[in-house]
Amino acid sequence: MQKQADGVSSITPAQRRRAVIAAVLGNAFEFFDFAIYGMFAVVIAKVFFPAVNDINSIMATVAVFGAAFVLRPVGGVLLGMYTDIAGRKKALSLTVILMALGTGMIGLVPPYAAIGIAAPMLIVFARLLQGFSMGGEFSSAVSMLIEYAPKHLRGLYGSWQMSSQGLAFSLGSLSAFLLTQGLSQEALESWGWRIPFLLGILIGPIGFYIRQRVAESPEFVEAMKTRPAQPRSPLAEVLSRFPKEVMCGFGLIVVGAAASYVVIIYLPIFGVTQLGLTLGQVQLSTFLACLILLVLCPIAGYCSDQIGRKPVLFTAIITYGLVVYPLFSHFLESRSLEAMILIQCSLAVCMSFFWGPMPATMAELFPVRIRSTGLSLSFNLGGALFGGLAPLYLTYLLRETGNPMVPAYYLMMSTVFGLAATWALDFNKARAAQASWQAS
Repeated sequence: MQKQADGVSSITPAQRRRAVIAAVLGNAFEFFDFAIYGMFAVVIAKVFFPAVNDINSIMATVAVFGAAFVLRPVGGVLLGMYTDIAGRKKALSLTVILMALGTGMIGLVPPYAAIGIAAPMLIVFARLLQGFSMGGEFSSAVSMLIEYAPKHLRGLYGSWQMSSQGLAFSLGSLSAFLLTQGLSQEALESWGWRIPFLLGILIGPIGFYIRQRVAESPEFVEAMKTRPAQPRSPLAEVLSRFPKEVMCGFGLIVVGAAASYVVIIYLPIFGVTQLGLTLGQVQLSTFLACLILLVLCPIAGYCSDQIGRKPVLFTAIITYGLVVYPLFSHFLESRSLEAMILIQCSLAVCMSFFWGPMPATMAELFPVRIRSTGLSLSFNLGGALFGGLAPLYLTYLLRETGNPMVPAYYLMMSTVFGLAATWALDFNKARAAQASWQAS
């Protein structure tokens, strides 16, 4: 039961626990559904996108992976505004059901050999549905976590969103590894790869049930009491009053998303198609790297609560940018499982320390009533342009240039955006802007 203290709803430990579980587990379910497409990209290429050579087949597969990100900004804006109007709880329940539908569809679509061009078209539709859902997931989950968190622990609570992505990628890579090791190549390509996608159908009702049991964010409920009788669109408010904050969030997401989709999704594809590693090897390496993200993101978030967001972000992004080139050079020279583990796990350590503080950093830039819309804009524009489309960019550039260092250059470029965004962060001005907006 909620009590009132100084006009602000106090929250019991049980309510906080329930909110964290609803946001984190539901988010992990969604990212698991979204990520396993990348984990099985090499197999999906053969099943749905047969081509005259492997590189063109992979190009088609990663293009469809990126197609989900084309619709993510649309889903992000619409679901972000829905979250700021209808509430965090309703939006989170909706996104998990949409994700389950898209994932289940991928698991059920017959192969190209059976139904021809209809097969890849249905896969594209399913990925677009996933992308629409994912567009609203990050902002809704982060808003819920931050608004339930004690103010001195927002970094820790927000970091659970990123930790849940580590959990999702861990489960995805582990399931891929077990299936690859336990099945013959023929069985894996004919039916084995479908198992994780079909499990996604079950994840929908489970996630929906969990999220229906959590109460609406008290901070959001309190903010709605001061909402004008005829409020402007949350999108219009964000664009007109908080453009700098959107751009700061965008820059942080560029470095975070590029790291996610290159280190976790693309490097395994690169290792198999370019360096001759086996599916089992790259999936094992990815699993270990994701475990690091799972464990270290909350530690990084807590550190940002103790010493500040900017010091943690600056240190992590600079270190990450400095180690990318030598690690990738060693990976190309060695072409071994050990080198794969070294590069993924080392980069995962750095990623954890800019992933962890990122949700709280971005959430604190926007007032409660339009927070989800602001987060959605930053997250989905940065994620779409520099994250989800990264495997397509890199596969194309690799084919055109023949330079295997392209992924390293891409990651180093993304750090420029991250450092510029961190340098531009000014929480005092952001709070003043929020106070001015709320008073107007």
